[in-house]
Amino acid sequence: MPDAPGRPRPVARHGRLPRRRGWTTLLTVVAAAAAVVLVSGTSVATIAAAQLATSTRTVPLSTDDQSTAKTADITAIKGGANILLIGSDTRVGQFDSDEDVEGARNDVTMLVHVSEDHQQLTAVSFPRDLMVPIPACTNPETGTTYPAAASAQFNTALGNGGVSCVVDTVENLTGLTVPYAGLITFDGVIEMSNALGGVDVCVASPIDDSFTGLHLSAGAHSLQGTDALAFLRSRHGVGDGSDLARISSQQVFLSALLRQVTSNGTLSNPLTLYKLAGAALSNMTLSDGLAQTRTLVGLASTLRGMSTSSMLFVQYPVVDDPADPARVVVDETNAHALNVALQTDERTSLSDSSTGRASRESSGTASPSPTSAPSTPAGSSSAATSESSTPAPETTTTSSPSSTPLPSSITGQSAAEQTCSVGN
Repeated sequence: MPDAPGRPRPVARHGRLPRRRGWTTLLTVVAAAAAVVLVSGTSVATIAAAQLATSTRTVPLSTDDQSTAKTADITAIKGGANILLIGSDTRVGQFDSDEDVEGARNDVTMLVHVSEDHQQLTAVSFPRDLMVPIPACTNPETGTTYPAAASAQFNTALGNGGVSCVVDTVENLTGLTVPYAGLITFDGVIEMSNALGGVDVCVASPIDDSFTGLHLSAGAHSLQGTDALAFLRSRHGVGDGSDLARISSQQVFLSALLRQVTSNGTLSNPLTLYKLAGAALSNMTLSDGLAQTRTLVGLASTLRGMSTSSMLFVQYPVVDDPADPARVVVDETNAHALNVALQTDERTSLSDSSTGRASRESSGTASPSPTSAPSTPAGSSSAATSESSTPAPETTTTSSPSSTPLPSSITGQSAAEQTCSVGN
């Protein structure tokens, strides 16, 4: 939620969520937290949330943050909420983790902003290679204090000072207060994709990624299990091979997942809904405020019925770092525009042709070769068909008469837009 004008923003202090072997960067579970529960209906959300209260790992925050979380309870306010969701990869050499690094890294960080009128959800992805100021942080496990850095790689914040350091970095970057946080495990994507019977995604040109073992022909694919995981992890196989390309490819998957979750067939199947909610919630470690039954049910009730065209996936605006082509820095002008829009709770829209480096509108997808077929990791399922076998794309738009257009250089898409991932 935005802070009141002229009021000093309190420094957030968060307890560290326990690190666990196998944490990885999985945005599908982010979509689960921000979508599955909220569209599944109050009754299903109540059951899942009650189960969560007794089975899901939680972590207490400091006294200050507990107070903030209570005043920001989604069921108790006539306003919005900010939730920081973090994916961390500590497994060197697994899938696309080709960096020899020590300690936890917040390789995916997504800020989910729910507008005060509950009419829009904006999920902002922060590139892991973004160079930003990181405040002084103390590692809760070792007691080591890291001094403030004027410029450091964004994904080092988690290793410096845990979740609190990532939250402080995002709050300083955006000017928002973030009372809720969670860490995400990769098992959720496998369980969720299995619960759906696969997530249908479009591939505009073949993806051939030896790092993840993912090989997909052009066309439509139903991704399930480890195949879905490999798709989300693929960087070298999409766009220009950058982390920014991976973000836009992940948005293709997340949007497809949201469309399936909100479809009539899914919403009318209580068993599928329960499996989806369970897969999402049981594979996350949440702050105490977010893990409360009333908060999750309130989120479900507040956002139930929100149109997928009002759910935006946005990449935080960046430009290449002139000092290092392998890094990026904040695009100050466009980042300011996005920050102000979030702070003032404006209803926003993306410009036409705003897709990122590894995605494009599905209408431009070429039909796959008759001999092409996907090769998938063992233990997963993937079915390839031509794009002609999928329903015709809906006519969608990301704008409305009352929305404020974001700068044209800001990339992303709404969940309603049917887009395709582009192989490199």
